[in-house]
Amino acid sequence: MLVLITYDVNTADAAGRTRLRRVAKRCEDYGQRVQNSVFECLLDAAQFRLLKHELEQLINTQCDSLRFYNLGNNYQSRIEHIGAKESYPPEGLLMV
Repeated sequence: MLVLITYDVNTADAAGRTRLRRVAKRCEDYGQRVQNSVFECLLDAAQFRLLKHELEQLINTQCDSLRFYNLGNNYQSRIEHIGAKESYPPEGLLMV
């Protein structure tokens, strides 16, 4: 299933900037950044639960937020891209 993950981390202090880097790094481990603080992740149910738990442990729920949008397995018809930065095929080969 394709999950869109967005986050907003308060970076007013050094701890917030550290949290932001950790959240971004964890999301990069599971998916593709499509915009600042927005990732598309192709996950199975177990991976989704694990990633969600890991991210919940990284943020400060008093001043940060996470949003998860489950686009499901038939996500191709739910995504429309316009503008710069061509879209990528989530199930295709990603070069690192």
